Amino acid sequence: MLTLIRRVSAAMSAAGLIAAFLRLRGTGGVPPRSGGWRPLDGPDLR
Repeated sequence: MLTLIRRVSAAMSAAGLIAAFLRLRGTGGVPPRSGGWRPLDGPDLR
């Protein structure tokens, strides 16, 4: 029983370390392909 608890604890610790590493590393994601800035003209300049 103690061996099972140790294995579960080791697995949870490893998962937590991997999750923290990925969270801190971050990829920034993919920039949006639509929207953003557009030139203003006419009545939009008010």
